[in-house]
Amino acid sequence: MFRSVTRAGCVLALAMVASFTAYAGEPIEIFDAHLHYNWEPKPFYQPDEVLALLKRNRVTGILATSRPNTGTHVLVDAKAEGLQVVPFIRPYRVRPDIQTWFNDPTIFDLVKDEFKRGYYRGIGEFHLSGKAAESEWVKKVVDFAVANDLYLHAHSDAEAVDILMRHNPRARIIWAHTGFGLATESVAAMLSKYPKLWGELSYRSGIVDGAGALTAEWRALFERYPDRFLLGSDTWIPERWASYSEIMAGYRAWLDQLPPDIAARIAYRNARTMFAAR
Repeated sequence: MFRSVTRAGCVLALAMVASFTAYAGEPIEIFDAHLHYNWEPKPFYQPDEVLALLKRNRVTGILATSRPNTGTHVLVDAKAEGLQVVPFIRPYRVRPDIQTWFNDPTIFDLVKDEFKRGYYRGIGEFHLSGKAAESEWVKKVVDFAVANDLYLHAHSDAEAVDILMRHNPRARIIWAHTGFGLATESVAAMLSKYPKLWGELSYRSGIVDGAGALTAEWRALFERYPDRFLLGSDTWIPERWASYSEIMAGYRAWLDQLPPDIAARIAYRNARTMFAAR
């Protein structure tokens, strides 16, 4: 009896080790929480090429936006196996809307019309700086998002984020680029002040030093707020698509320097939790 149990235990242990080894040989999966598939004037890659690129890089989820929203429709309709597509409404028709959307009532109509498709989970990415966020049309967008259980994806400075939160304290905001070069102390203060604020890390400077090592400041921030960060590619121009694999490899290089649980949260679990089926 003892020999039988021991043998069974050994077989189980060896199977677990083999399974772990096989998994450990794969790169950590990534949820790309800042992906643009722009159709202005035409996409850089065709849909099948985009899906193949994501699969090749073990990207298992995307926060999908486009200008106009045609590209997002295409990605949703593709229903790609093994890929969670989380669509956001982009409040732009053409690139110049970036400079004017926050004072344009027709953009609010666009948001409401797109929402009728029934599958959107947020609004953005939108660009907003400083007191431009005080616009009545921005407040209408924020209130619409809260009323319809939508996230906001804001490419904004800290002042604009403060104003967005003042418009409606129940707003949930993904902060594109996490303030770019904002000091980590200021980032920590914003995360502490606003429990419904998440930092998305594309183009965020200072995470690693010149040798590629994770800085002490960012390590401490990730350890303090492991549930508040997301990764993104920000494929806003063709060059970002061309370097997509390098972008994902860059993330994995510093994720490997974190404890596995924290790395997994930032890489994909936080996004999965936020965008769980409802």
